[in-house]
Amino acid sequence: MTLVNPYLNFNGTTEEAFNFYKSVFGGEFAMVMRFKDTPGCENMPEVEQNHIMHIALPIGSNVIMGTDVPKSMEQVTFGSSVSLSVSVDSREEANRVYNALADGGKATMPMNDMFWGDYYGMLTDKFDIQWMISYSEKYANPA
Repeated sequence: MTLVNPYLNFNGTTEEAFNFYKSVFGGEFAMVMRFKDTPGCENMPEVEQNHIMHIALPIGSNVIMGTDVPKSMEQVTFGSSVSLSVSVDSREEANRVYNALADGGKATMPMNDMFWGDYYGMLTDKFDIQWMISYSEKYANPA
């Protein structure tokens, strides 16, 4: 099966963001590469040498990945064009994930029962990444 995995770009905060996501979702990094260990990056400014060139954190069957965009490239502008959607196995897990991601961020829509049947909420985390958290009793406990 084909998987689509999100790749997140940051302006120098990738390591902090991914350590935060690891604290929320658990697991271990599948890969961490820094610019200083990457051929062709020897002439980057010293401050950027320790930035993340590539990082990967498995979450369930998916992997979120990311990078720090060097200042010599166009800097990342955060907006509203993409949200990461997380489906969990219980209302308790939905609340835990929502509250953890919202810490230091902005709650857009608190967790609540929705007209389509899901328990659902939206937020923007402290790194300006938008998240949608949902639990569907229909899919968790099929009749």
